[in-house]
Amino acid sequence: MRAGTKTIDQGVLMPELSKRLGDYEASLIAELFAQALDLIEQGKDIVNLTTGEPDFATPDSACNAAIEAIHRGDTKYTNIDGTPSLKDAVRRKFKRDNNIDYSRLEIIAHSGAKPVIYQGLQAMIDPGDEVVVPTPCFASYPGMVAMLGGSPVYVACEESAGFKLSGKQLASAITPQTKVVILNSPNNPSGATYSRQELRALTDVLLDHPQVWILADDIYEHLTFDDAEFATVVEVEPRLKNRTLTVNGVSKAYAMTGWRIGYAGGPERLMNAIRKIISQTISNPSSIAQAAAVGALDGPQDSLAERCDIYQQRRDVVVERINAVPGLSCNKPEGAFYAFVNCADLIGRRTADGDLIETDLDLAGYFLNHSGVAVVPGSAFLASPYFRISLASPIDTVVEGCRRIGQAVSMLEVPLK
Repeated sequence: MRAGTKTIDQGVLMPELSKRLGDYEASLIAELFAQALDLIEQGKDIVNLTTGEPDFATPDSACNAAIEAIHRGDTKYTNIDGTPSLKDAVRRKFKRDNNIDYSRLEIIAHSGAKPVIYQGLQAMIDPGDEVVVPTPCFASYPGMVAMLGGSPVYVACEESAGFKLSGKQLASAITPQTKVVILNSPNNPSGATYSRQELRALTDVLLDHPQVWILADDIYEHLTFDDAEFATVVEVEPRLKNRTLTVNGVSKAYAMTGWRIGYAGGPERLMNAIRKIISQTISNPSSIAQAAAVGALDGPQDSLAERCDIYQQRRDVVVERINAVPGLSCNKPEGAFYAFVNCADLIGRRTADGDLIETDLDLAGYFLNHSGVAVVPGSAFLASPYFRISLASPIDTVVEGCRRIGQAVSMLEVPLK
């Protein structure tokens, strides 16, 4: 066999794929979402509680700004890192909401927050560098780090601690090889939201490690419940501004997932490195979507609190109903729009067909195939045995999902002791 080739069907030689693909898995969330959609397209009655996509409409201010941009003929290439008007809107947002001053050169806008995170990591780490990732975590962090040759260092944040990283844990996780610490608040999937005091405990540790970058993923900033108050790293500790990438976007708060606009503030040296990467890869985000993002960021903000109240109502309903199911338990999330359900008591039970539930992935498959409700297993977030329910669906849908989950659990056989 020739070097660099592989025999596939009918003995045909084909070039080998990149070996780095073996270092990480495809997104389990994306696979489960696609599986649920396939079943729906087949006519199956599926309650889909997998997706982190708001069920609200994009604000009029964003839609009108996009329409006006189309009529103006703003359909050409823009600056690779965002239009001046969008960068200025982002600057105003950081000042208004977070009391952080950035110059235009310290701002980047791109096609979603996820690419900004990836390109930020690409600019920060070299192969072999360690990246501290508190778990449970957004499912793509580990894959991004592995794709770049880095080494994720997982720090388990226990349910008893509200799924939050402590200063002591962070200090223990940092080594001479640590290059980046990722912080996500409010957290996907747990909803954990760090108070200023809790963030201060982390920033105090980070001040002692000047070789470490901080990536603050604030995409759920405007989704906090009860008395939880949002805070971000640079706001709490301005001395960390010169090594913090603060990432945000319009997808979650403004229900603009399909518009694909994320943005970040960070030190000019880092942002120039990200610009270099963008210039050779993706180039600029959509000109029309950028205009829409300006409309969202500069437009009326009243709907943010109104929608947050609706999510909180859904949260309260889900937590109450899930905690009423024997074998399941759920803390009240402080933010984001997810409920992270502990299903440890269901592991080891059998279905009516005799199948053993060995993992939370097995349980999610059982819910989908036997009760028509799709959830995401906690293993997708490096935390087991749990599963995530999205609250980003109408209340009737969420209630029906909880009903089906309760019914499915009641049909599992309790193992003899």
